[in-house]
Amino acid sequence: MINRRLLTTGELAEVLGISRGTLNRYVRQGLLVPTETTLRGHRRWNVEDVRRQIAEIRQRESSGE
Repeated sequence: MINRRLLTTGELAEVLGISRGTLNRYVRQGLLVPTETTLRGHRRWNVEDVRRQIAEIRQRESSGE
């Protein structure tokens, strides 16, 4: 069974090899949508979901959208 634990922004940044600031900027720009946002505003991420979103962004960029 796949581990579906949601990651914090810092954990996701480490997994993806990018900074937390970059992730936060992508959210502000509307490029990424967190899997969940807690009542206190903390973002939680599913790695597979983020990888899918990034693939969609790259596909749009390569098609000139």
